Amino acid sequence: MTLNLILFLSLLSSPSATSIHDFKIKSLDSDKTIDLADFKGKKILIVNVASKCGFTPQYEALQKLSEQYDDKLVVLGFPCDQFMGQELDTEAEIKAFCTDRFQVTFPMTTMVEVKGKDQHPIYQWLTQKSQNGVGDYKISWNFNKFMIDENGQLLAYFPSNVKPMDEEILSFLK
Repeated sequence: MTLNLILFLSLLSSPSATSIHDFKIKSLDSDKTIDLADFKGKKILIVNVASKCGFTPQYEALQKLSEQYDDKLVVLGFPCDQFMGQELDTEAEIKAFCTDRFQVTFPMTTMVEVKGKDQHPIYQWLTQKSQNGVGDYKISWNFNKFMIDENGQLLAYFPSNVKPMDEEILSFLK
């Protein structure tokens, strides 16, 4: 192999996303796409969610957080069924559950894999220091949270037991 070909192949395998704003993902609202670049200038709280989990009541606080800080924060839910089958079967059921039970109005994505061989590229970026520049994180359950700054850079990771209205999260919004 020539040196130029080797260099070209290494560039192809290198992470190309320099911020969370480089990503787009299908919305839970059928044919819409969520372009994370649309959130430039606001912090983003990314949460892997599930409808049948002991942490599911956090939806209420996530909605409250979204409403209370709507001028500076976007809450973004990523449904996932990787933890003991705790997500509903269809995206229509997920949307109806979140809307009817918790009056969720913040953006939600299609169902994703947050770990493993089919891990969504956004979660690859969030969980790998080589991509996010901050740290390596393991998604161990539903309702793990990532705080992103206004420029699309990772600020912090919070495990499931850190509630949305916890001071650890609110300190980033003051």
